[in-house]
Amino acid sequence: MRRRLGFAVTAALSAALPLVLPQYTLTIVTEALIFGLFAMSLDLMVGYCRLYSFGHAAAYGLGAYSCGMLLARLELPLPVGIVLAVAITVIIAIPIAWVCTRSTGVSFSMLTLAFAQLGYAMLYRFKEFTGGSDGIDGIPRPVGPFGIAVLQGKLGYYYLVLFCLFGSYLLCRTIVRSPFGAVLSGIRENETKMRALGYNTRAYKLTTVVLAYGFGALAGALFAAFAGFASPELFFWLASGRVLIMVIVGGAGTLIGPILGGAGFLFVENQLSQLTDLWPLIFGTIFIGFVMFAPQGVWGLITRSIEKSPAVTEAIEREETSGAAS
Repeated sequence: MRRRLGFAVTAALSAALPLVLPQYTLTIVTEALIFGLFAMSLDLMVGYCRLYSFGHAAAYGLGAYSCGMLLARLELPLPVGIVLAVAITVIIAIPIAWVCTRSTGVSFSMLTLAFAQLGYAMLYRFKEFTGGSDGIDGIPRPVGPFGIAVLQGKLGYYYLVLFCLFGSYLLCRTIVRSPFGAVLSGIRENETKMRALGYNTRAYKLTTVVLAYGFGALAGALFAAFAGFASPELFFWLASGRVLIMVIVGGAGTLIGPILGGAGFLFVENQLSQLTDLWPLIFGTIFIGFVMFAPQGVWGLITRSIEKSPAVTEAIEREETSGAAS
């Protein structure tokens, strides 16, 4: 009940947030939500299956370029373009996942990086379709057949991104709390034991990679329509490194943590870049501090502080006492 209440309060505050924010800040918040969705997609692999991907930018880039081409060249309605971009990415992700899941550990990570860099190189090779180093610019937000013109404005697009983020979170939460998610947790803790119990662990990992690509593509498609362009940097390995930092700093294996990590990363980057050119050094120091002293991430620190609060401790003791008495 407390979790449901917290989710409802968060949703209500998020819905009311644009009413008090200036337009520039609303733009930053919208982009932060997109990055939060991107980080949450990687958490499915890192936090629940211990599959460290160094090339998750491929999912983001595929979603962005697919959506950009569909909107700019076919002039499809925005919701249709986003859905088709996710579908295209999922189809491409199946053979990628099939190859990558043949390996484990560092080999898996290197294969994901190789596929992302392959996509990066293909953008330059087929520049007639992809625009080469210039990418795709002028991506519109076409009005749908039902006159959804509200999505063309900043406020309407914020609510679209917010809806996609909350919907994706609820879907991912359902997945990780299902029997499928229980098997993923078993693979994370002891894959050899899960194979001995008769589970086809590779099939579970393959499905997880495809799901992560799908949610990552959703974030990329939302970004392309939001920014109005898609560039090769979306495929570059630095983008994969950034999202992996978001997951670790936010708290891997929590879903909420990576959302906070993605949003926090963007805000800190935006503020520090205005103050000094040495912001990467400062942010790197923050990242090292989390790895050394708070490996559970931001969400882990929040939950631990809540559990140690006197009110929560007293409530837990009352529940334990009443349970023992009954």
